Amino acid sequence: MRIAELSRASGVPAATIKYYVREGLLPSGVRTHRNQAEYSDDHVSRLRLIRALVDIGGVSVGAAKELLAVLDSGSLSARDSLGHVQYALGGRRSPVGDEQREAAAGDVAALLDRRGWHIDDESPARGTLVDVCAALRLLGHADVVAAIDDYATASEAIAATDLDLVHDEPDLERMTETAIVGTILGDTLLSALRRLAQEHLSATLLPPRGREV
Repeated sequence: MRIAELSRASGVPAATIKYYVREGLLPSGVRTHRNQAEYSDDHVSRLRLIRALVDIGGVSVGAAKELLAVLDSGSLSARDSLGHVQYALGGRRSPVGDEQREAAAGDVAALLDRRGWHIDDESPARGTLVDVCAALRLLGHADVVAAIDDYATASEAIAATDLDLVHDEPDLERMTETAIVGTILGDTLLSALRRLAQEHLSATLLPPRGREV
């Protein structure tokens, strides 16, 4: 198919397709003439994956490029692929002071010790959790930090489901793609489910306005 057909099949504008090719996210088509190239159904599938990562998963084009490079390498184990996904995503940073971060680092270290989790000191997610705890304490919400073990218990059960899905895939390529998609789109899925659960439970667990006790 030509680029116009690829655009119609994928729902991605031709200019964006050319941008993805230039940036190395999408393989070039097979050159047929000086200014023409042929694309296949594989290009349609890759474009759908790119758009899912960027539009729904909210990752940057640069991070998507790193993740797709992991997928295309075909030489990493599923565990190593998952590690690359974690580090490619990086972590959000919070502008908190050193004193707050030091206390929060202690909170996180204690949590990891209690649960027996073996986490690298340079893990982006660990850094993010430290900054979140620091920000919560700074805002006067230490009660949220105190509930961290409950959140960790739920997260461990979710992670077990993630890894079961990866393990059940038939080959390394599908395992890697599941690790990438499951982590990124899974974050969005969990966020949506959490909000739905909050909406449902708030009707019975939170009193209506004017009836606070």
